[in-house]
Amino acid sequence: MAAPFHFPKQKSFYKGKVRDVYNIDDQYLVMMVSDRISAFDVVLPRPIPYKGQVLNQIASSFLAATKDIVPNWVLDVPAANVTIGKVCEPFRVEMVIRGYLAGSAWRAYKNGDRVLCGVTLPEGMKENQKFETPIITPTTKAIVGHDEEISREEILARGIVSKEDYEQLERYTQQVFQRGTEIAAKRGLILVDTKYEFGKIGDTIFLIDEIHTPDSSRYFYAEGYEERLNNNVAQKQLSKEFVREWLIANNFMGKEGQSVPDMTDEIVENISNRYIELYELILGEKFVRADTSNIEQDILSALEKLGV
Repeated sequence: MAAPFHFPKQKSFYKGKVRDVYNIDDQYLVMMVSDRISAFDVVLPRPIPYKGQVLNQIASSFLAATKDIVPNWVLDVPAANVTIGKVCEPFRVEMVIRGYLAGSAWRAYKNGDRVLCGVTLPEGMKENQKFETPIITPTTKAIVGHDEEISREEILARGIVSKEDYEQLERYTQQVFQRGTEIAAKRGLILVDTKYEFGKIGDTIFLIDEIHTPDSSRYFYAEGYEERLNNNVAQKQLSKEFVREWLIANNFMGKEGQSVPDMTDEIVENISNRYIELYELILGEKFVRADTSNIEQDILSALEKLGV
């Protein structure tokens, strides 16, 4: 697959569902967050204007706000939808942390499961109820296929991560989630659950990839949370769930024989506006539409500063 750009000392190019990643001399990654959008493991036919900028800027804001807790991979954000960072050796687990019984955890609980990734859950909980203490429910980071839930004990038994490193990953996960929870509360939001990825350079662990974005996290509105919980009413959510809901309403869930509904200009604009709304709520600041027409030159200048 041909890369849209070719940078000095470029070793490889990877096109993901929504991101283009360039490896520069095995030292740096140039990650471009595109406006492509995926749902049900399918990339939808039309891009969403400014979506890449929204996700990249939310992630870079939260990474900057947590770097006193754990070092992260970011070196520069040369354009609104681009991050340049260090190449780390990723751990083959994703650290999923849940403050509330929601999503797949609730579906498992409703089906009678009381042990989730080795964590025993109390009886008598309701959907979206807060856990006494946030729980960590890791998944394997699959090279091919889907990630799978796994317990702490199995991770250690299989030698996927050393005991010392895993205990540190747990501490970082809890601390970064706590910071994210505090920031969300100031915006009138509840950080429900999220996932973190970590990597290593030498003996140092780094937080990598995006964090606390509406694509990687679930948020509830704090106002009305208790009332909805007590009345068994669905919580008002802040995530890309609205895209899935639109697809489901139009009979698409990524299954064989199903077709993506027509993405009219109006639909595309509505989704774009919702992402911008998410940005402004999560960061508490006005969204400024960026000009990315000089993106290649911006990246080249940033790489030059790094000595490439």
